Amino acid sequence: MKKLLLIIFLSFLLNSTSYGEHASWSYDLAWFPKYEVKGSDQYYKFNSNLIEDKIIKKEIKNYKKTGLISYLLYEDGIIVIDEKSQEHWLTSDKISEEKRLLVSHSVGKSLASYITGHAICEGYIDSVDVVLDDWSILDNTLYHGQKLIDLLNMSAGDQKYIGEKNFSNDDKLNGEGRTVVRTYVQAIMEKNLQNTKKSKSVYNYSALTTHVFLNYTIFKVGEDYQKLLNKIFNEYVKVKNNIYITRSGTDETAGSGTYTFYATRYDYLRIAKTILEDWNNDTCAGKYLKTVYDRRINKNIGGYTTRSAAQHSKKYGGQFHFDIIGLTKKKILAMDGMGGQQVIIDFDRGRIIVVNAIARHYNWKKIVYNKLKQK
Repeated sequence: MKKLLLIIFLSFLLNSTSYGEHASWSYDLAWFPKYEVKGSDQYYKFNSNLIEDKIIKKEIKNYKKTGLISYLLYEDGIIVIDEKSQEHWLTSDKISEEKRLLVSHSVGKSLASYITGHAICEGYIDSVDVVLDDWSILDNTLYHGQKLIDLLNMSAGDQKYIGEKNFSNDDKLNGEGRTVVRTYVQAIMEKNLQNTKKSKSVYNYSALTTHVFLNYTIFKVGEDYQKLLNKIFNEYVKVKNNIYITRSGTDETAGSGTYTFYATRYDYLRIAKTILEDWNNDTCAGKYLKTVYDRRINKNIGGYTTRSAAQHSKKYGGQFHFDIIGLTKKKILAMDGMGGQQVIIDFDRGRIIVVNAIARHYNWKKIVYNKLKQK
């Protein structure tokens, strides 16, 4: 009976429009506990002066092949390109375009860092150099006693156990089994990482480092965590629609926070616009962003491609990709997620690109990289 129910459930996921097209992958939101932040009545209203880009239009029109379902280009205070797949929005479900939630995937790693930056600004955490020696869950593991900055930079010396340096994925211990972000941090430490020692500090893209530092932040903030989320996204960013951040379970004390966000296309832009303003206005959050920029490290991964910001950038800091090849003289911050999600902020030009996709088959060089190169 259990096997039959499992087959029925998997069949539903694979054949539903949202999963079969990889759409918003909303099953994740439906099946897991989550934090919710309400939209603000004082949300920022964008102005636009739209231009037509034939290449982007073509990529959007062919979304079943390219995967591209939404593209926003914001510069000099206005939206200049605003394209989305009408067919995808009409066929996926009956949710209006205005309220459709899109999954962040690993863009959420960067947003988790932004939350940690605000936790530092609010005084819950001393600085990026705080030593993680006060959270008992990490006792007797390689993460105990490390500096927060090393986890933020994915240089925690955990490459023997997880991460893309030695394995084909970033989210499974020893490259196999259940994804770590669907497991309590406490369970991972107790069952898999007892008596482990840190290896050499090198860049190792790993979901576990994000999982650890985010839940360390939740531990330090304590019962105020929901209040902090409200303050960041409702009061500070002023998102228009509700956003959600999934959890691996209901026991917050065991490390249940995850970095998967759900937000509308315009609310991702509102978050990026706030980050741009933080940097330009040198706010406390802006100082945090500049600190992780200054403390960024070399990736030294080789095999760079022009498929995404993550695969075409040389440095990493604070869960952000920096130093895009060919544009290293420009201060550009990039967030990158599975399936082609991109949020890229050019601080020098006041330019933001937000891409939502169901697959990473679109021409990143033409619609993202070349836009960043334009004067």
